Amino acid sequence: MADLNGGIIGVDNPTATQAARTSTFNSSGTFTAQAASTKADILIIAGGGGGAGQLGGGGGAGGYREISDHPIPASDVPVTIGAGGAGATTVTRGADGNDSVFGAGSPLTSTAGGGGGRGGNPDPALTSTSGRSGGSGGGGYFSGFGGNGNTPPTSPSQGNDGGAGAQRGGEPGEEDGGGGGGASAVGVKGTSSGGGNGGAGQPSTISGSDVTRAGGGGGGTFNPGTQSSGGAGGGGAGGAASPGDGIDATVNTGSGGGGSSFPGNVPGGDGGSGVVIVRENAVTTASGMWSMEAVYENVKAGTWV
Repeated sequence: MADLNGGIIGVDNPTATQAARTSTFNSSGTFTAQAASTKADILIIAGGGGGAGQLGGGGGAGGYREISDHPIPASDVPVTIGAGGAGATTVTRGADGNDSVFGAGSPLTSTAGGGGGRGGNPDPALTSTSGRSGGSGGGGYFSGFGGNGNTPPTSPSQGNDGGAGAQRGGEPGEEDGGGGGGASAVGVKGTSSGGGNGGAGQPSTISGSDVTRAGGGGGGTFNPGTQSSGGAGGGGAGGAASPGDGIDATVNTGSGGGGSSFPGNVPGGDGGSGVVIVRENAVTTASGMWSMEAVYENVKAGTWV
Protein backbone atom coordinates (compact mmCIF):
# COMPACT_ATOMS: atom_id res chain seq x y z
CA MET A 1 0.00 0.00 0.00
CA ALA A 2 1.51 3.30 -1.05
CA ASP A 3 1.43 6.32 1.26
CA LEU A 4 2.83 9.10 -0.92
CA ASN A 5 0.70 8.77 -4.08
CA GLY A 6 -2.48 10.58 -3.12
CA GLY A 7 -4.19 7.51 -1.65
CA ILE A 8 -4.13 5.36 -4.80
CA ILE A 9 -2.89 1.79 -4.40
CA GLY A 10 0.33 1.39 -6.33
CA VAL A 11 3.93 2.55 -6.37
CA ASP A 12 4.99 5.60 -4.39
CA ASN A 13 5.32 8.93 -6.13
CA PRO A 14 8.87 10.24 -6.42
CA THR A 15 9.79 12.50 -3.51
CA ALA A 16 11.96 15.60 -3.49
CA THR A 17 13.96 16.91 -0.54
CA GLN A 18 14.73 20.59 -0.17
CA ALA A 19 17.98 20.91 1.76
CA ALA A 20 18.24 22.90 4.97
CA ARG A 21 19.66 26.39 4.52
CA THR A 22 21.06 29.01 6.90
CA SER A 23 21.05 32.67 5.84
CA THR A 24 23.16 35.09 7.92
CA PHE A 25 22.68 38.85 7.60
CA ASN A 26 25.56 40.94 8.93
CA SER A 27 24.17 43.98 7.12
CA SER A 28 20.70 44.96 5.96
CA GLY A 29 19.28 43.09 2.98
CA THR A 30 16.41 40.94 1.74
CA PHE A 31 15.53 37.36 2.69
CA THR A 32 13.93 35.12 0.06
CA ALA A 33 12.65 31.74 1.24
CA GLN A 34 13.25 28.52 -0.66
CA ALA A 35 10.26 27.26 -2.64
CA ALA A 36 9.07 24.62 -0.15
CA SER A 37 9.74 26.60 3.04
CA THR A 38 6.78 27.87 5.06
CA LYS A 39 8.46 28.19 8.49
CA ALA A 40 11.93 28.99 9.80
CA ASP A 41 13.92 29.43 13.00
CA ILE A 42 15.00 33.07 13.33
CA LEU A 43 17.58 34.80 15.56
CA ILE A 44 17.38 38.61 15.72
CA ILE A 45 19.91 40.66 17.70
CA ALA A 46 19.89 44.46 17.81
CA GLY A 47 22.91 46.75 17.98
CA GLY A 48 24.56 47.09 21.39
CA GLY A 49 24.88 50.34 23.34
CA GLY A 50 28.08 52.38 23.51
CA GLY A 51 30.21 52.70 26.64
CA ALA A 52 30.29 56.02 28.51
CA GLY A 53 33.27 58.32 28.98
CA GLN A 54 35.44 58.80 32.09
CA LEU A 55 34.42 56.10 34.59
CA GLY A 56 30.98 55.63 33.05
CA GLY A 57 28.91 52.53 32.64
CA GLY A 58 29.25 49.83 30.00
CA GLY A 59 26.77 49.64 27.15
CA GLY A 60 23.89 47.17 27.26
CA ALA A 61 23.60 44.38 24.72
CA GLY A 62 21.07 44.69 21.94
CA GLY A 63 17.80 42.83 22.34
CA TYR A 64 18.12 39.08 21.72
CA ARG A 65 15.20 37.12 20.30
CA GLU A 66 15.27 33.55 18.96
CA ILE A 67 12.00 32.19 17.59
CA SER A 68 11.37 28.64 16.37
CA ASP A 69 9.04 27.63 13.51
CA HIS A 70 8.05 31.17 12.67
CA PRO A 71 5.83 31.45 9.55
CA ILE A 72 7.62 32.97 6.56
CA PRO A 73 6.02 34.21 3.34
CA ALA A 74 6.91 33.28 -0.22
CA SER A 75 7.49 36.97 -0.95
CA ASP A 76 10.73 38.79 -0.17
CA VAL A 77 11.28 39.86 3.45
CA PRO A 78 13.23 43.04 4.32
CA VAL A 79 15.93 42.62 6.96
CA THR A 80 17.36 45.56 8.92
CA ILE A 81 20.56 45.16 10.95
CA GLY A 82 20.93 47.65 13.79
CA ALA A 83 24.22 49.50 14.11
CA GLY A 84 26.02 49.59 17.45
CA GLY A 85 25.92 52.79 19.49
CA ALA A 86 29.00 55.00 19.49
CA GLY A 87 31.13 55.15 22.61
CA ALA A 88 31.23 58.57 24.29
CA THR A 89 34.17 60.77 23.30
CA THR A 90 33.55 63.31 26.08
CA VAL A 91 32.11 63.10 29.59
CA THR A 92 28.72 61.96 28.31
CA ARG A 93 26.60 58.87 28.04
CA GLY A 94 27.31 56.25 25.43
CA ALA A 95 24.86 56.26 22.54
CA ASP A 96 22.08 53.71 22.29
CA GLY A 97 22.37 51.06 19.61
CA ASN A 98 19.78 50.59 16.85
CA ASP A 99 16.95 48.11 16.39
CA SER A 100 17.20 45.02 14.18
CA VAL A 101 14.04 44.06 12.27
CA PHE A 102 12.85 41.04 10.26
CA GLY A 103 9.84 41.74 8.06
CA ALA A 104 7.42 44.57 7.41
CA GLY A 105 3.86 45.30 8.47
CA SER A 106 3.98 43.15 11.64
CA PRO A 107 7.73 42.56 11.88
CA LEU A 108 9.87 40.83 14.47
CA THR A 109 11.91 43.53 16.22
CA SER A 110 14.77 43.34 18.70
CA THR A 111 15.32 46.59 20.59
CA ALA A 112 18.61 48.49 20.70
CA GLY A 113 20.89 48.17 23.72
CA GLY A 114 21.03 51.13 26.10
CA GLY A 115 24.08 53.38 26.35
CA GLY A 116 26.17 53.51 29.53
CA GLY A 117 25.55 56.29 32.08
CA ARG A 118 28.08 59.12 31.91
CA GLY A 119 31.00 59.46 34.29
CA GLY A 120 32.95 62.56 35.37
CA ASN A 121 30.95 64.14 38.16
CA PRO A 122 27.89 63.05 40.15
CA ASP A 123 24.44 64.11 38.97
CA PRO A 124 22.06 64.67 41.94
CA ALA A 125 19.07 63.96 39.71
CA LEU A 126 20.70 60.69 38.50
CA THR A 127 19.41 61.47 35.03
CA SER A 128 22.62 61.43 33.04
CA THR A 129 24.58 59.06 35.29
CA SER A 130 22.03 56.24 35.02
CA GLY A 131 22.31 53.78 32.17
CA ARG A 132 19.85 53.94 29.31
CA SER A 133 17.09 51.33 29.06
CA GLY A 134 16.72 49.07 26.03
CA GLY A 135 16.98 45.44 24.91
CA SER A 136 19.51 45.22 27.73
CA GLY A 137 20.21 48.25 29.92
CA GLY A 138 23.43 50.24 30.12
CA GLY A 139 25.45 50.39 33.34
CA GLY A 140 25.27 53.37 35.70
CA TYR A 141 27.93 55.62 37.25
CA PHE A 142 28.40 56.77 40.90
CA SER A 143 24.90 56.48 42.45
CA GLY A 144 23.24 56.20 39.04
CA PHE A 145 21.10 53.16 38.34
CA GLY A 146 21.56 50.59 35.65
CA GLY A 147 19.13 50.91 32.75
CA ASN A 148 16.19 48.54 32.49
CA GLY A 149 16.45 45.57 30.17
CA ASN A 150 13.64 43.92 28.18
CA THR A 151 12.29 47.35 27.26
CA PRO A 152 9.77 47.20 25.67
CA PRO A 153 8.88 43.80 27.14
CA THR A 154 8.88 40.63 25.07
CA SER A 155 8.26 37.03 26.05
CA PRO A 156 10.72 35.39 26.40
CA SER A 157 12.71 38.36 27.67
CA GLN A 158 15.03 40.00 25.14
CA GLY A 159 17.59 41.17 27.72
CA ASN A 160 18.57 42.18 31.25
CA ASP A 161 19.22 45.23 33.44
CA GLY A 162 22.52 47.07 33.62
CA GLY A 163 24.49 47.25 36.88
CA ALA A 164 24.49 50.34 39.10
CA GLY A 165 27.55 52.52 39.64
CA ALA A 166 29.58 52.66 42.85
CA GLN A 167 31.22 55.31 45.03
CA ARG A 168 34.49 54.60 46.80
CA GLY A 169 33.87 57.13 49.53
CA GLY A 170 36.53 59.65 48.56
CA GLU A 171 36.31 62.83 46.56
CA PRO A 172 33.74 63.15 43.77
CA GLY A 173 35.14 61.43 40.71
CA GLU A 174 36.49 58.47 42.70
CA GLU A 175 33.81 56.12 41.46
CA ASP A 176 33.38 53.10 39.20
CA GLY A 177 30.88 52.29 36.47
CA GLY A 178 28.45 49.39 36.36
CA GLY A 179 28.47 46.74 33.67
CA GLY A 180 25.90 46.69 30.88
CA GLY A 181 23.27 43.98 30.87
CA GLY A 182 23.70 40.93 28.64
CA ALA A 183 21.22 38.60 26.93
CA SER A 184 21.39 35.98 29.71
CA ALA A 185 22.55 37.92 32.81
CA VAL A 186 22.35 41.33 34.46
CA GLY A 187 25.32 43.68 34.44
CA VAL A 188 27.41 43.65 37.62
CA LYS A 189 27.33 46.65 39.96
CA GLY A 190 30.54 48.67 40.20
CA THR A 191 32.65 47.96 43.29
CA SER A 192 35.05 49.86 45.53
CA SER A 193 37.93 48.35 43.57
CA GLY A 194 36.81 48.52 39.95
CA GLY A 195 34.07 48.67 37.37
CA GLY A 196 31.38 46.01 37.17
CA ASN A 197 31.64 43.25 34.59
CA GLY A 198 29.23 43.09 31.68
CA GLY A 199 26.39 40.57 31.80
CA ALA A 200 26.89 37.33 29.88
CA GLY A 201 25.45 36.78 26.44
CA GLN A 202 23.30 33.91 25.20
CA PRO A 203 24.54 30.80 23.32
CA SER A 204 22.76 29.53 20.19
CA THR A 205 23.32 26.70 17.68
CA ILE A 206 21.15 28.22 14.94
CA SER A 207 24.20 28.74 12.68
CA GLY A 208 25.28 25.11 13.01
CA SER A 209 27.81 25.68 15.78
CA ASP A 210 27.45 26.82 19.38
CA VAL A 211 28.07 30.58 19.42
CA THR A 212 27.49 33.05 22.27
CA ARG A 213 26.42 36.61 21.40
CA ALA A 214 25.03 39.77 23.03
CA GLY A 215 27.27 40.31 26.06
CA GLY A 216 27.20 43.55 28.07
CA GLY A 217 30.08 46.03 28.20
CA GLY A 218 32.26 46.36 31.31
CA GLY A 219 32.13 49.51 33.46
CA GLY A 220 34.92 52.09 33.71
CA THR A 221 37.45 51.88 36.57
CA PHE A 222 39.04 54.57 38.74
CA ASN A 223 42.83 54.41 39.10
CA PRO A 224 44.01 52.37 40.96
CA GLY A 225 41.55 49.58 40.37
CA THR A 226 40.84 46.32 38.60
CA GLN A 227 39.81 46.44 34.96
CA SER A 228 36.33 45.06 34.31
CA SER A 229 35.59 42.44 31.68
CA GLY A 230 32.98 42.44 28.97
CA GLY A 231 30.25 39.85 29.10
CA ALA A 232 30.77 36.54 27.28
CA GLY A 233 29.65 36.81 23.69
CA GLY A 234 31.57 39.88 22.55
CA GLY A 235 31.07 42.55 25.22
CA GLY A 236 33.82 45.19 25.34
CA ALA A 237 35.94 45.36 28.50
CA GLY A 238 36.05 48.52 30.55
CA GLY A 239 39.16 50.67 30.15
CA ALA A 240 42.26 49.74 32.13
CA ALA A 241 42.89 52.05 35.08
CA SER A 242 45.94 53.72 33.62
CA PRO A 243 43.88 55.51 32.03
CA GLY A 244 42.43 53.48 29.21
CA ASP A 245 39.83 53.65 26.47
CA GLY A 246 36.73 51.51 26.78
CA ILE A 247 37.05 48.51 24.49
CA ASP A 248 34.84 48.14 21.43
CA ALA A 249 32.39 45.26 21.35
CA THR A 250 32.72 42.53 18.71
CA VAL A 251 30.86 43.41 15.51
CA ASN A 252 27.72 41.46 14.57
CA THR A 253 27.20 40.17 18.09
CA GLY A 254 24.98 42.99 19.38
CA SER A 255 27.23 43.36 22.43
CA GLY A 256 27.80 46.50 24.51
CA GLY A 257 30.94 48.66 24.48
CA GLY A 258 33.10 49.15 27.57
CA GLY A 259 33.13 52.31 29.70
CA SER A 260 36.40 54.26 29.83
CA SER A 261 38.59 54.67 32.91
CA PHE A 262 40.15 57.61 34.76
CA PRO A 263 42.22 59.81 34.92
CA GLY A 264 41.96 61.40 31.53
CA ASN A 265 39.13 62.16 29.14
CA VAL A 266 39.31 58.94 27.12
CA PRO A 267 36.53 57.48 24.96
CA GLY A 268 34.14 54.67 25.70
CA GLY A 269 33.97 51.60 23.48
CA ASP A 270 31.55 51.29 20.57
CA GLY A 271 28.68 48.83 20.74
CA GLY A 272 28.65 45.90 18.33
CA SER A 273 26.32 45.81 15.34
CA GLY A 274 23.49 43.29 15.34
CA VAL A 275 22.80 40.22 13.24
CA VAL A 276 19.85 38.24 11.85
CA ILE A 277 20.14 34.50 11.15
CA VAL A 278 17.37 32.50 9.43
CA ARG A 279 17.44 28.69 9.50
CA GLU A 280 15.17 26.84 7.04
CA ASN A 281 14.94 23.14 7.91
CA ALA A 282 14.94 20.38 5.29
CA VAL A 283 11.54 19.71 3.67
CA THR A 284 10.49 16.49 1.87
CA THR A 285 7.61 16.69 -0.64
CA ALA A 286 5.80 14.32 -3.02
CA SER A 287 4.41 15.29 -6.39
CA GLY A 288 0.78 14.45 -5.48
CA MET A 289 -1.64 12.05 -7.20
CA TRP A 290 -0.57 10.02 -10.21
CA SER A 291 -2.00 11.14 -13.55
CA MET A 292 -4.05 8.57 -15.56
CA GLU A 293 -1.33 8.54 -18.20
CA ALA A 294 1.28 7.68 -15.57
CA VAL A 295 -0.98 4.90 -14.18
CA TYR A 296 -1.45 3.45 -17.67
CA GLU A 297 2.27 3.50 -18.45
CA ASN A 298 3.10 1.80 -15.11
CA VAL A 299 0.41 -0.89 -15.62
CA LYS A 300 1.65 -1.57 -19.17
CA ALA A 301 5.22 -1.84 -17.93
CA GLY A 302 4.22 -4.14 -15.04
CA THR A 303 5.46 -1.67 -12.42
CA TRP A 304 2.07 -0.77 -10.92
CA VAL A 305 2.03 -3.07 -7.90
